[in-house]
Amino acid sequence: MNPTYYIACDLGAESGRVMLGRLEDGRLTLEEMHRFPSAAVRVSGSLRWDVLRLFDELKAGVRKVAQRKVPVASLSVDSWGVDYVLINAVHPMLAPPFHYRDARTESTYDAVRAQVGPELIFAETGIQFMPINTIYHLASDVEKSRALLEAADCFLTIGDYFNYLFSGVPCVDESLASTTQLYNPRTRAWSDILIERCGFPRKIFPRIVAPGTVLGPLLPEVAAETGLDELQVVATCSHDTGAAVAAVPAGEGDDWAYLSSGTWSLLGVELPQPLISEKIRERNFTNEAGYGGTTRFLKNIVGLWVVQESRREWARQGRELDYGALTREAQEAEPFRSLINPRAVRFLKPGDMPQKIVAYCRETGQPAPETPGQFVRCILESLALLYRVTLEEMEQLTGRTVRRLHIVGGGSQNALLNQFAASATQHRVIAGPAEATAIGNVLLQALALGHLDSLAALRQIVRNSFSLQTVEPLEAESWQAAYQRFLGKTLAT
Repeated sequence: MNPTYYIACDLGAESGRVMLGRLEDGRLTLEEMHRFPSAAVRVSGSLRWDVLRLFDELKAGVRKVAQRKVPVASLSVDSWGVDYVLINAVHPMLAPPFHYRDARTESTYDAVRAQVGPELIFAETGIQFMPINTIYHLASDVEKSRALLEAADCFLTIGDYFNYLFSGVPCVDESLASTTQLYNPRTRAWSDILIERCGFPRKIFPRIVAPGTVLGPLLPEVAAETGLDELQVVATCSHDTGAAVAAVPAGEGDDWAYLSSGTWSLLGVELPQPLISEKIRERNFTNEAGYGGTTRFLKNIVGLWVVQESRREWARQGRELDYGALTREAQEAEPFRSLINPRAVRFLKPGDMPQKIVAYCRETGQPAPETPGQFVRCILESLALLYRVTLEEMEQLTGRTVRRLHIVGGGSQNALLNQFAASATQHRVIAGPAEATAIGNVLLQALALGHLDSLAALRQIVRNSFSLQTVEPLEAESWQAAYQRFLGKTLAT
């Protein structure tokens, strides 16, 4: 069997990559062709994405693939959720899109929920409440940039925007549509009642397509610029977590949960349909769309962002510390010296993260971390304990019993966090693959083109192709004591 090649353009909050996937004899290999930093920029008091620079970087990666002279079947882009670009027939970008961490939703988050009602919003969408969700950013546009909305033909979520720049086809894939808190997973369509109640122009809501939709050939101008032609552009799971979950190397049965570990920790289970009730809303779980009509029932938790932001602060102070050194220092630090609640609002926002942790510890009567290793250990232990809280809530809400936890994504390379997760939850952890998002992107392209026949076959290829690490839980008694302390005091603040 001749190999088949696919291009995965994978955009993350910290960096983007263009990956070349080669599928042959039931095995997949990936090669990174181009890597670049994500383009978040501060301008005029706002935080934006420089999407045109990102498009140039993606095309640079595609040109490197073209130089290989291999037959490429297709290309697809995945990205983070909620953010969007406004376009019309004349302008491929009406304004630089806002970053989800921009402060403009601080007022609209409460205003929209007061105006529409959280019960109706959740009943329509099944999506967890977070200020970063698209609905609150669009509300800010209604309030401050109405003329832009009137000039727009539609908005496109980030991954789908780049698929549009490659193919010329404007549409949004269900996996990203579901992150907006404006998509109804029961009708698999935009929520007209929320659009009306919020005063959004109906014309800006694009066509929704199912994950695995072939959009069409690469635009001639892009083909000429990159040197690649005769390839299809595919909307896979354009949401990076959707692609990563498709690549979870789970076998038969439903006794497993997944953790997509990176800037965010997305912890959940795969369900055949959404789970929407008042109890789910109260616990703030979410129902995001996955491949083949599945639902990613999960909670979106701040993840390694807290470490990343701490590292940036230390760098601003003149201390350049790589992640490997920080993890080694954390491993040697005193266990359970300090614990934080990672889902506290203060830790979601940019800023001096070490100082936020110090303030939190002082407020809760704990010794504050003093060294980078102590800070990182505090963060990782607290994340692991929050994973246990979330898994136990999930089991109660779904009626499922979780026996193993699959950790995928870049965070799966953090062996210390993997061990903490296993010990905190007292579940076996299977770590890897680290490149789950790109793997899912590639293999969902293969499914869309008929080169694979099922999600089960896709996951078998992942198991055949990539090494996985099994981590067993340790120190049950000490972790149980820490868990009781975490429940009793830390989460209450």
